[in-house]
Amino acid sequence: MNTPPLASHAACPCGSGHTYADCCSRWHTGHVAGQTAPTPEALMRSRYSAYVLGLIDYLLVTWHPSTAPGELELQPVKWLGLEVRHAQAQGDVGVVEFVARYREGGKGARMHEVSRFVREGGRWLYVDGTAPEAA
Repeated sequence: MNTPPLASHAACPCGSGHTYADCCSRWHTGHVAGQTAPTPEALMRSRYSAYVLGLIDYLLVTWHPSTAPGELELQPVKWLGLEVRHAQAQGDVGVVEFVARYREGGKGARMHEVSRFVREGGRWLYVDGTAPEAA
């Protein structure tokens, strides 16, 4: 992907309060050139925005190879917002707890997850996530 899927002045879908150009767009368009999210939280936010915008290639390239699906098909949901509850990195491992709200089939729902990340070769990758009750 070479062109950002949103206008540069539009609010970033991740809810950071920044414009898309100053937030997730740089990771979405820069990963090919080696520009990667600098923290697990930045990666998680960029992945949320990628789900909102339907950027399947970005989701797959930022997924750790040991847990990545071979293919990814996005469900037809409307993403409504993201709340980051906790983010922490120590060395080359990190966790981010978040709640993502969405609407599917006319009904509101939420996804509450504690995601695990690892840094390999200088770039953060999503490993997996669990519901906090199961963590």
